[in-house]
Amino acid sequence: METPDLARMREEYAREGLDEAAAGDDPLALLGRWLNEAIDAGVYEPNSMALATATPDGRPSVRIVLLKGLDDRGLTFFTGYESRKGAELEANPRAAAVMLWHPLQRQVRVEGRVTRIDEAESDAYFTSRPRGSQIGAVASPQSRVISSREALERRVAEVEQVFDHHDVVRPPIWGGYRIALESVEFWQGRQSRLHDRIRYVRQSDGWRRDRLAP
Repeated sequence: METPDLARMREEYAREGLDEAAAGDDPLALLGRWLNEAIDAGVYEPNSMALATATPDGRPSVRIVLLKGLDDRGLTFFTGYESRKGAELEANPRAAAVMLWHPLQRQVRVEGRVTRIDEAESDAYFTSRPRGSQIGAVASPQSRVISSREALERRVAEVEQVFDHHDVVRPPIWGGYRIALESVEFWQGRQSRLHDRIRYVRQSDGWRRDRLAP
């Protein structure tokens, strides 16, 4: 296999910058604005984010999940409680997440404590999902070793038969988590790698805003 010359791959960032006046004092408002601008720009799955978790002894893992809720309580996503991420969050309830909108030359980094959302919220979101996704959540032993794709498809067929002509019930091992907004960093690409980085850290009386060196 021919190895690509990664050292020569360079993209110059040349969009507008991010100053303190444009950033404002409220990271939630800025995050909402950037997310809406990514949606308006037609970015594919603008709510995707890389979610990093770790075991109590510090072994990290990361994967892409979809942001499904955003308010002053934090960022909400859904998964199986017994998945790898679920097990790590139960043992070490802190996480970091990154949202990247490359066409806009922007990323947002979030760090904070993670808690399960209440069952009523999980039920409401589960009900809104397409039926196929509901079936999949019931059928899949997420992150567990399975014998084959065929075995998974047989399990899906079994679950479809169980709920034939009935609403699919959310399994108790599936639901939502929320990452509290403790630290939020906004990154805007700039020329010569002199990027703008504005970070907000939650304090007892509000938010502290800092500019970080690129």
